[in-house]
Amino acid sequence: MIAQRLRHLAAVCLATICMATVSYAQATDLEFVTVERPPFAMSGEDAPTGFAIDLMTEIATEMGQTVGFEVVDSFPQMLQMVETTQVDGAIANISITRDRESRMDFSQPIYHGGLRIMVPRDQAGVSIWSTLISLDLALAILAAFALLLGGGMLMWFFERDKQPYFEGDAKQAMFPAFWWALNLVVNGGFEERMPRSIFGRLFGTFLVISSLFIVSVFVAHITASITVSAISGSIHSVTDLDGKRVGTTDGSTASIFLEDRGMVYSGYDSLDTLLGDFEQGELDAVIFDGPILAHYAQNEGARYGEVLDSVFRPESYGIALPTGSLLREDINVALLRLIETGVYSDLSMKWFGDAR
Repeated sequence: MIAQRLRHLAAVCLATICMATVSYAQATDLEFVTVERPPFAMSGEDAPTGFAIDLMTEIATEMGQTVGFEVVDSFPQMLQMVETTQVDGAIANISITRDRESRMDFSQPIYHGGLRIMVPRDQAGVSIWSTLISLDLALAILAAFALLLGGGMLMWFFERDKQPYFEGDAKQAMFPAFWWALNLVVNGGFEERMPRSIFGRLFGTFLVISSLFIVSVFVAHITASITVSAISGSIHSVTDLDGKRVGTTDGSTASIFLEDRGMVYSGYDSLDTLLGDFEQGELDAVIFDGPILAHYAQNEGARYGEVLDSVFRPESYGIALPTGSLLREDINVALLRLIETGVYSDLSMKWFGDAR
């Protein structure tokens, strides 16, 4: 009797375990993690939204499953959750790199982007105006005025008794003498006020000849200063970043790029903090994923920055999966199907304004 009851209890337990196993197998929801990266992923009132979110939802639907998303605070935290198999995968602007591939698996590329540079919207204007109102230029102009006044007054000293134009005392002759010297330098003088004394003629000849060199050197110096300042003050490519205040996020492919080239930069824990300092004028340039910078510059950052056209380091973004994930093949097949049916192009048009 006891043995029969034990067999019955064992059968009940086995059935319970089987039912639990079947119930787990039928739980088709996928748990994915993402991070705030507009327009790839953004926190919404009810659920995250964005290109990557919509794409993964469509992929899960193609696979006959549903997917849930958790938004974490940082990119490294997102990747760590994938490495430690806390989630089924991660999706955002995750660049497929050799280092990451050695620690996790990736799907086929979901987007082809790359690193770009964002600079202040008025960077060119600031550099030119700062040169025009610089102390060096102001001192050069004052020196030119002093030379013209000194030369004119010296001519007054030689000619004050020789012609009516230079009559009067020194105070009365200051402006006429300055005007005479200015005309001499700019126009070569005027014949009706030609010097009549020997010293006046010698000095006038000296002024005419020397003014040719002085004016040429002065103009060349000012032009060179403005040109050099405008060029050095503006950023047009990666080669212009030396000596500039450059920022990006820690652990990003942009930070790796800068470190590999020995370039000095400021690392930030979050994209929001990075962009906040950029808006406050603390940075001369931001290096980051092009699609994200473009979205920022076209929306909330329209007053602050503009993104340079060139992509100086192309990158492909993929869906990150734990090493050996059984989902990889199914995700790739679903992704290719979405591309073939045009769903992917529709999502690209919706979020980026172009069909890929």
